Amino acid sequence: MKQHWKRVVTVLTGLSLLILAACSSGETQTSGDSGEVNYKEYPNTVKVGTASQGGTYFIVGGGLASLLEQELDVTANVEVTGGPVHNMQLVQAGEQDVGFVTLGPAYEGYTGTGEWTEGKKLQDVRIIFPMYTTPIHWWALESSGVTKIEDIKGQRVGVGPAGGTSGTYVPLIHEVLGLDTDNVQAGASDMASQQMDGQLDIIGYAAGIPISAVSEIEVQRKLNFFGLDGEKRDKVIEEFPYFFPFTIPADTYETLDRDIETIAMFNFGIVRKDTNEDFVYDLVKSYHEKQDVMIQTHKSMKEAVAEAITINEDIPLHPGAIKYYEEIGIELPESVYPPEWNN
Repeated sequence: MKQHWKRVVTVLTGLSLLILAACSSGETQTSGDSGEVNYKEYPNTVKVGTASQGGTYFIVGGGLASLLEQELDVTANVEVTGGPVHNMQLVQAGEQDVGFVTLGPAYEGYTGTGEWTEGKKLQDVRIIFPMYTTPIHWWALESSGVTKIEDIKGQRVGVGPAGGTSGTYVPLIHEVLGLDTDNVQAGASDMASQQMDGQLDIIGYAAGIPISAVSEIEVQRKLNFFGLDGEKRDKVIEEFPYFFPFTIPADTYETLDRDIETIAMFNFGIVRKDTNEDFVYDLVKSYHEKQDVMIQTHKSMKEAVAEAITINEDIPLHPGAIKYYEEIGIELPESVYPPEWNN
């Protein structure tokens, strides 16, 4: 794992340069614990699991819904969820058709190594497409006097909803750094409202940037932004190797006047392994060929190039996605070919 994550920064650098510059088999493979073959048909409608309102997942989910309807004539219902951990659970249970996850919860869920899994492996989940980088950063009301991560020790901090990347990892990061914070779990919009009303001084959040909720806050309140660097960043990455160093550019927000060093994870779309293969192929193909639609939804989606699928080396891909990536010449690691792959 750790050797793999050392190469993520190199891959992302390459991606930045790149940015600048009915069913063929009639069936899918085994589903769930029963081992029975599931002949799931091409869907007319799907549920897309995102996260809380005001976060990037929810906005991107709207863009994906438009893409599905325009390109595949598939109706998509965008649903508010707790975020990546919740989405892993919902997709595994078959209660959600498409979900968004960061790679940390995806790895912990698939392997059953996250405390939240209680040892259960969510191995019916398959990755289908790459999304964007999710950095974690903190911001505080200027009036609070908080300007750096050390200043939040012992304080009340909004950390995002339970089940999301923020709600899961920000408290753990605080714990690793010995900050002893009073963590408030809530959605991005709710935390933004509390901060604008002066009820919540500090928020730590993970999402694609810019976070719309932050942009709303800075119109009304003066903010101090900060992240993680140096020994503190090294300590967190040592503990959680799904993260990698990341720099948030100074022009991300209107009132941000300097780059912020911090940590980040990459995001992916997921489905169940028994999802119709032709549907997944068509979705992934449209997703990449119509990337401009997604970028119009949120500019972080400029990172959603096909080559980014290779950032994941641990979670199996869906056969429909593999078919597309192989077709366009992407060399996939052997480790992402699932047991049901038989082409």
